[in-house]
Amino acid sequence: QVQLVESGGGLVQPGGSLRLSCAASGFTSDYYAIGWFRQAPGKEREGVSCFSSSYGNTYYADSVKGRFTISRDNAKNTVYLQMNSLKPEDTAVYYCATQIGRPVYGSSWRRVGWYDYWGQGTQVTVSS
Repeated sequence: QVQLVESGGGLVQPGGSLRLSCAASGFTSDYYAIGWFRQAPGKEREGVSCFSSSYGNTYYADSVKGRFTISRDNAKNTVYLQMNSLKPEDTAVYYCATQIGRPVYGSSWRRVGWYDYWGQGTQVTVSS
């Protein structure tokens, strides 16, 4: 059974940093993507970043480019989202999700419905 477990959220001041972790288990495909999404109160869930096992490609929303970095630790089956220079507008519940077996094409990684499995989410609050 595929499971995704997020951790690393918390309260941080503007300009600070957090590293989120997404520990994946229950699948062994060589072709998968793990995406990070966030959802603020009253807003739709939006794609933030994605890691594709195809060539190790990474993808970012314009709003986080240059501030967030996605990476993978194969040995730990974990994908990280390093978030620097955090802003109050980054406040949201952050979710990781995985899609197994299909390559990323175009902006597919941004679509909630493209993913097969989701984690439970972790709260990130950026406030002074």
